Amino acid sequence: TLIIVQQAKDPRILLGKRSIRHKFMPGKFVFPGGRLDYVDQRIKVPSELSETVLTRLRRETRSSVSDAKLRGLALAAIRETFEETGLVVGRSSPYAVRTRNHSWSQYFSHGVVPPLEDMDFIARAITPPYRTRRFDTRFFMVRDSTIHSDPSQVSSASGELLDLHWLTLDEARQTDLPAITRMVIDVVEERLKIPKLKQQAAPAPFVRNAQSRWLTSNL
Repeated sequence: TLIIVQQAKDPRILLGKRSIRHKFMPGKFVFPGGRLDYVDQRIKVPSELSETVLTRLRRETRSSVSDAKLRGLALAAIRETFEETGLVVGRSSPYAVRTRNHSWSQYFSHGVVPPLEDMDFIARAITPPYRTRRFDTRFFMVRDSTIHSDPSQVSSASGELLDLHWLTLDEARQTDLPAITRMVIDVVEERLKIPKLKQQAAPAPFVRNAQSRWLTSNL
């Protein structure tokens, strides 16, 4: 999942409404994002997550999960955001990335590479075991300075997210939000109070349910 923050006196974040036809969280406002694809773990790009972020991603993660997969989670967030909103989160680069994957090929046609070094890992949440559909979600955050395209030109490109809006944090809280999205908005608000150079080192809350109890720890 990717949280894009428009920097201003009153910061804004991008949210979209899930179709009421979705079986998971129908009609809820959420951040763009989606599943990790195999290509996200394999694609070679000339950028890397900061070691600080990668170290925090490794915590509470099985030792069998490779760094390539963790890096792939960040790349998946960028790809899914591109597919769902049309926004190109990236920085200009003469480096030509070749891939047969349609989505990534379209992304790279804009002359950009993923700004992995600018991505912050701010939260993780696992859907409770009693839910029929479960996800283990990492939430990444970037600033609007990483947007290569016009941020006002968002579109429901894939149909996954409808009614896309840039909202202030207070405006976002007035929409129909899942509980975890509401919590992450609070995390964003607190994180923006930290000096930018220190944000990537700040801990990320990890929320999950064990034996009918909610547990939260810091990563």
